[in-house]
Amino acid sequence: MTSVLDRPEDFAATALAGFCAAHADRVLPVPHGAIRATASAPGKVALVVGGGSGHYPAFLGYVGAGLADAAVAGDVFASPSTSAIAGVARAAEAGGGVILGFGNYAGDVLNFGAAAERLRAEGIPARILAVTDDVASAAADDRARRRGVAGDLLVFKIAGAAAEAGLDLDAVMEAALRANRATVSFGLAFDGCTLPGHVAPLFTVDPGQVAQGLGIHGEPGIRTQSLVPAADLARMLLDPLLAERPAGHDGRVAVVLNGLGRTAAEELFVLWHHLTGLFAEHGLTPVAPELGEFVTSLDMEGCSLSILWLDDQLETLWRAPADSPAFRRGSVTEGARRAATTETVQAAAVAQGSEAARAAAPCMAEAIAELARALAEAEDELGRIDAIAGDGDHGQGMARGSAAAAEAARLALSDGAGAGTVLALAGDAWADRAGGTSGALWGVALRAWGQVLGDRQAPDAARIAQGARAGLTAVTQLGGAAPGDKTLVDAFAPFVETLERTAAHAPLPQAWADAARVATEAAEATASLSPRLGRARPLAERSFGHPDAGAVSLALCARVVGQMLARRGPPD
Repeated sequence: MTSVLDRPEDFAATALAGFCAAHADRVLPVPHGAIRATASAPGKVALVVGGGSGHYPAFLGYVGAGLADAAVAGDVFASPSTSAIAGVARAAEAGGGVILGFGNYAGDVLNFGAAAERLRAEGIPARILAVTDDVASAAADDRARRRGVAGDLLVFKIAGAAAEAGLDLDAVMEAALRANRATVSFGLAFDGCTLPGHVAPLFTVDPGQVAQGLGIHGEPGIRTQSLVPAADLARMLLDPLLAERPAGHDGRVAVVLNGLGRTAAEELFVLWHHLTGLFAEHGLTPVAPELGEFVTSLDMEGCSLSILWLDDQLETLWRAPADSPAFRRGSVTEGARRAATTETVQAAAVAQGSEAARAAAPCMAEAIAELARALAEAEDELGRIDAIAGDGDHGQGMARGSAAAAEAARLALSDGAGAGTVLALAGDAWADRAGGTSGALWGVALRAWGQVLGDRQAPDAARIAQGARAGLTAVTQLGGAAPGDKTLVDAFAPFVETLERTAAHAPLPQAWADAARVATEAAEATASLSPRLGRARPLAERSFGHPDAGAVSLALCARVVGQMLARRGPPD
C-alpha cells in the first residue's frame, strides 16, 4: 500500500509538483503536467503523452529530447480532463502540430479525442495516438480494442525520435502507427495494487498463484494458475507474443522487460536469463533491450514483456538518442532553455442570469451539493462494484468530481449565475477533478443540460426534460455507448424517456421520482448484461451477474435529486 501521502485526493497533484521540483533542470511545470525545459525547434512536431497517475515513469518520466515534449497527468488511474490535455498541448506546441499519445483506455480515448478536436478548432493540427499492444485484452483481428500497457514506451520512443529528426506531422504519425501495429505485450501479476488512502488492494492473487494478462490500472488477469519456476514464467510471457510474429520477419526486435512496481531488478534479470535462450531458440535478435520499471501500477507485484518487430526505419528510431528523467540513450544536444512558464488558468467572468433564472439557481446548486454528499458516502461501495471487472476507481472519481462540482456551483451561485450556468460550470469542474470516463461523461452531460436550461427564465418540467435529453445525447455522442452496452447509458436512457413522458402531464417532483425509479430498475438489470465497451469488456465473465458501477451511480444520483425535489419542490 501507499504509505507516503497527505490527503489521498491530493496524491497525484503533489507527486506532479515533486517530480517537477526534482527535475527542474529538465522540465518545467504547467497546469496538470510538465513540458521540456528546453525550447523546441520552430516547426517541430510536439509529442504530448499522458494518462492517469500511478504508472511512473509513465508518463512524466518520458519528457525530454528524443521522446515527449510534454506530459499531462490525471488523478491516480484516471484520465486527465479534456481541458487539462488541451492546455498542456498548447504549452508544448511549436508550430508543427501535436500528436497526443496515450494508452487505449475508455477515459483517455474520450478526453484525448475531445482535446484534439478542441485544438483543431483553434487552428492547431492535432492527431491522436492510442497505443494498443496488450495481446490479452483483445484478439489480433480486433486490435483497435486492445489496451495500452508497457508498449507505450516503445511506441512513444519511435514517435519522439521521428519528431526529433524533423519529420513532418504526417511522417511522424505514420512511423508511430507502424510501431504501434508492430508492438505486442503480455503481463503477469503475483499480487495486486492498492490505491492511495486505501488499505485493501484492488484485487488479490492467492499465494502460490500467478495471474496472466493483467492491465496497468489494477484490472485482474484473465486467468490464474499455480506459480511455476522462472524458466516457465519466461515462456509464459513470450509465447503469446510469438503467436503474432509477422510472416517472414527477420527476427530483429526491440524488447522491454517491465517491472510493475514491486518486482525486484534481480527477478527481472532471472527472467532475462531464460528469455535470452528463448530468443535464440526462436531466431530473435534483441536490439538495445531495456529492463526495469517503465510502466508501473503503483505497488503491483508483477512484470510484463513487450516486443516491437523492427524494420530498418524503426530500428534507427529505436536506437536514436534520447534524454529524459526516466529514459536515456546516447548523447543529445540540448537546445536553449525555455523561459519559466507563468501560465495560469484564469476563471471566465460568469454571465449574470435573469431574475427568474437566478431564483432557480439555488435549486441546482443544492442538487449538486446533495449529490456530492451521497457520492462521498457511496464511494467505497461504488469502488467495490467497479473492481469486479474494472480498476475500482469509479467511486473515488465520482466522489471527487461531485465535490468539485458542488464547489463550482456554489461559487457560480454567489456570482449571480442563472440555473443553466450553475449546472454547466458544475459539469466542467466535475470533468476536471474526476478525470477518467465517468468524469468526461458527467461533464458533457451537465454542460449540455445547463445549456438547454439557459439563464433567461426559470426552467419548468418540460425544459428540464429537454435538458436531460441533451445530456444523454452528449454522452452517447462522446462515448459511443448505446443501451445494452452495460454502461451508465443503460440507466440514463430510460430515465430520460420516463422523464420526458411523465413531465408532460405531472409536476416535476412526481415525474422525476418516476424516472428515478425506472433508472434504478434499469441499473439493477445491467447485472444480466455483458460489457461491450471500456475496461470491463475484456473481463466480461467477471462482470456478468454484477451491475455496472456507472449505471448504479447514475441511478443513485437520480434518487438523491428526486428526494430533494420532494422535500423542497421544483426550481422557483
